[in-house]
Amino acid sequence: MTVAEMQELFAYNAWAKCHIVWAEQLWLNRWLAHPNPAVPQGRDLTTLAAARARWEAIEAERATFLAGLGERRLDETMTVSPSTGGEYVHSFREMFRHAIDHSSYHRGQLVTLLRQVGATPPGTGLIVFYRERRARAT
Repeated sequence: MTVAEMQELFAYNAWAKCHIVWAEQLWLNRWLAHPNPAVPQGRDLTTLAAARARWEAIEAERATFLAGLGERRLDETMTVSPSTGGEYVHSFREMFRHAIDHSSYHRGQLVTLLRQVGATPPGTGLIVFYRERRARAT
């Protein structure tokens, strides 16, 4: 791998992390009927600390939202207008699945990039999450 290729991979890595945070905020804002994030694609997240702080705020706000969510609400629908145009009607159940799928997709890309530069990435699979959560509970 060349130095230029390595630089490109790290640039993508930074973009993907910020993109994931931005997308998580975008979906949460939609669910809460808030406006879209002011800066698209997380371009305002110029440091890891900024991305982490935004992520923590999103996590806290999403936890509050989910805590008040009832089972019946999962099948309620809302209209979504993506930045690419159009209007689509989705249930909350569909949107939640998409948000998780989107994040998983990019985490997989990040794992691949880390392996390409010789790093050992952390486990990102759902089963790893379950195992770690169970270990913390005991």
